Amino acid sequence: MAVQQQPTQVVTVMTSGQSPGTWSTGLCDCCSDVGSCCCGYWCFPCMQCQTAGDFGWCCCMPLLDVCCVVSCILRSSIRERHNIAGSCCDDCCKLLWCYPCVWCQMNRELKIRRNHGGTHTSVVTTQVISA
Repeated sequence: MAVQQQPTQVVTVMTSGQSPGTWSTGLCDCCSDVGSCCCGYWCFPCMQCQTAGDFGWCCCMPLLDVCCVVSCILRSSIRERHNIAGSCCDDCCKLLWCYPCVWCQMNRELKIRRNHGGTHTSVVTTQVISA
């Protein structure tokens, strides 16, 4: 009798420790993390690169931010990963009117999510049964 390897399917489930739906800090909430805002004020490109790196992107991506495209995609990706309400149009408008504030908010959000447990990942293996 031959032993046959059954096909399996691996599913990665990610859950957030932070409550979904809203940003942890407001757009102009610099007093909640003065360090991030000071870094953004005195060395904005450094803060941008740190934020992209903290999200798992290449830290040089913000340096390629022509017409806020990279910023919009990063903000949208942060919202999607952490289940934060919003839209691409909302992200673009905020970036257009208050670019540094948006970057500081994204930096604070990633820092808060990382420090408070962030995202927990579980790997679930299921067996695929074919009829």
